[in-house]
Amino acid sequence: LFAVASGRKLSLIDPGLVSEDEQAALRTILETGDGEISAAAQQKSVLEWKYHNMGTTPRSYGVIFELEHKSEVRQVAWHHKGDYLSTVCPDADSGAVCIHQMSKRQSQSPFRRNKGRPQKVAFHPSKPLFFLATQTNVRVYNLAKQSLVKKLLSGCKWLSSISVHANGDNLIVGSYDRRLVWFDLDLSDKPYKSLRFHKAAVRQVHFHRGHPLFASASDDGCVHVFHGRVYNDLAQNALVVPLKTIRAHPTENGLGVIDIAFHPTQPWLITAGVDGTAKLFVDTYP
Repeated sequence: LFAVASGRKLSLIDPGLVSEDEQAALRTILETGDGEISAAAQQKSVLEWKYHNMGTTPRSYGVIFELEHKSEVRQVAWHHKGDYLSTVCPDADSGAVCIHQMSKRQSQSPFRRNKGRPQKVAFHPSKPLFFLATQTNVRVYNLAKQSLVKKLLSGCKWLSSISVHANGDNLIVGSYDRRLVWFDLDLSDKPYKSLRFHKAAVRQVHFHRGHPLFASASDDGCVHVFHGRVYNDLAQNALVVPLKTIRAHPTENGLGVIDIAFHPTQPWLITAGVDGTAKLFVDTYP
């Protein structure tokens, strides 16, 4: 299932990439939801779920739902279980952050008032925690208890990106003032490390799911790849070692590398640049 944001619209798309049985199961969940619970939930939804009937053809595919937001959607973040996703509309006066539940066709706005301009969000990989990055700090919420757990002070002027480590106890943020900041949630609400390797704004940061790697992308056209090992022993701090600098894309009008993402299993890195190209960088052996 794909989630695509265009302007104020979020489209949930069935790309038809799975088997017929898997597609039928997915379609059943999306079209029927949880029965009466779904109908009740839709009445409480802050956004209308516009349904597109895909017909009964086994291999049909396309847009299933469309959700119209109050302003332009700048980010879409999935929960690891696939039933929830979140959208960020920084220009909205209220409802700037929405959390959508697929099985109930329900959209909620957990923050009635914006505590600073929302930039990016992320879900915790195993706990009901939600990370909201504003311009200067990261607020950590417990969605189950609907409470603020802690506030992380970045020391940056304007945050641009966020990525949570697979263990959920560490996270990194990038900023437009050229910094990458690492937080250890068990250590402090202040940065464990603040790295400044780029010569221009950091657009994106990303942790690898399975390998001790993370990377940052910048408007200087470069991607910095780091070794970042997190230990099970809480008394031992994370190990951060710079590995490689990749000159990924040329710069145009002050912009360079717009986005990066690691392959889910392989130590491969995908980059997207302002030059309109996407590149795949893989590990090489002599």
